[in-house]
Amino acid sequence: MKDLQAVDETRYLTADNCQRYRRIMRCFFRETEKLRFQLYQEDIVLLVKEYPGFEIYTPEQAQQDLAALVQWKNLIPTQDPKRVKTIKDYKSKKFRYSMSENAVEIERMTVKLETLFMESGTLSANLSVRIYEILAEAENMEHCDLGDVNEWWRNLQADFKRLNQNYQDYLREFYSGQQEKVLKSVAFMIRKDLFITYLNDFVRELQLNAAKIESLLKHIAPFMEKSILELVVKSELNIPRPAAEKEDFLERSIRENIMGQWQTLCHWFISTPETISESERILEITNEIIRQIIQNAALIVQLQNWGVSRKDDYQKFIELFLHCQDMKEAAKLSAHVFGIQRIKHFKVNALRSTDCITESTYDEEAMRFLVRPRTRHYQPHADRTGFLAKTEDKAAQRSIYLRRIEQERQTVEKYIRKGRLDVAKMEGCIPASLRQTLLRWISAVNITGINHVGEAKNGRTEYGKAYQLIKETGVCVLHCEDGDLTMPCYVFVFEE
Repeated sequence: MKDLQAVDETRYLTADNCQRYRRIMRCFFRETEKLRFQLYQEDIVLLVKEYPGFEIYTPEQAQQDLAALVQWKNLIPTQDPKRVKTIKDYKSKKFRYSMSENAVEIERMTVKLETLFMESGTLSANLSVRIYEILAEAENMEHCDLGDVNEWWRNLQADFKRLNQNYQDYLREFYSGQQEKVLKSVAFMIRKDLFITYLNDFVRELQLNAAKIESLLKHIAPFMEKSILELVVKSELNIPRPAAEKEDFLERSIRENIMGQWQTLCHWFISTPETISESERILEITNEIIRQIIQNAALIVQLQNWGVSRKDDYQKFIELFLHCQDMKEAAKLSAHVFGIQRIKHFKVNALRSTDCITESTYDEEAMRFLVRPRTRHYQPHADRTGFLAKTEDKAAQRSIYLRRIEQERQTVEKYIRKGRLDVAKMEGCIPASLRQTLLRWISAVNITGINHVGEAKNGRTEYGKAYQLIKETGVCVLHCEDGDLTMPCYVFVFEE
């Protein structure tokens, strides 16, 4: 086929009314199997109405559906002049419908797809034996007539096709998603020995027969390609076919088909330096399946044993370790119970009790090291500890703070005269705490904006007393215990 174009005959499988189209085609296929090749429209309506859901199927619907199937080349209409009784019937064109060859194959394929899950392949070595026996008769075919040659070739291809198809169908079940669950189930353990025996028998027979067939093919290959295959081509051309006008194309197509089948048969049993034969590939796949079955069975047994309590065994082992006389006896018991241990070597920067290289680890004093995992996101576990109740300390600190505040208040009141505290008129050396208090009050008032000369702003001390801050012209020097502070002249006016 030179051009891979769309297949019109498969449109009825996915059309909008595919249920009606498929039902009509299935009726045609069933009748064709009964050698009833041509049906009228009335026959189609009666056959379709027999199925549930199509009880109201009308002739008008049948006419539309048949016209669509004729357009898609699924049905071939043939006008029947014998049933014409009037001019009206002649104009209405009474047709008999029959399935086209492509439609028959497509419908046969749909039937096979519907029953595919019911079919299961088999691994039988009898087919390989039959193939060997048929190939052994190849040298005698040169003196037979074309009919016998054609039957010999068809039997060979039929057995080879069955062998190839059966092993594919059977092994495909082991690689399906559902079969994976079955192989790993506990119920499969009961039948695992049967499967292993079945696969082992097939592997043994295939190894023996494949080697014999490979040797025979290498022996008869030149004779087959020169003589027998040409007789097979002539036997196929000797069969009368309707498409006689395409003899050149037919001969070329038959020759290519037969040569391709022969090459496929040879490649199935004979390996090349580039690729292995299909028979060897089957042996590898079968051995892999056997290995998986055994491995899954071992894992299932191991999973079942995990649920068994070994408390009594552990207690017995502990008692045996307690009764060991020395470290050497304990080491022997450990090797018997736990088997060969994986030894890890750690190199640390620590002082040993001795520098002797022949000294055993058990003879030295035990050392303790903190081993942390080498992971990027590791964080050490924080130890959960309690906290101390500091109620008395908090009460003592609160008392100290209140006393300090009271002392500052008393110090400030010494400089207040008639409700006014003039910073410029403060005499003597004042404490640093008083300076900090004055600056804190000034900052609290000026935080909302600049205090201009003569402007009064309101504030409140931490003692709860309201005041007004007035900035006067000039600057003053405030003498403090830790130095002198030059600042603008401020006046605090306290309210009663």
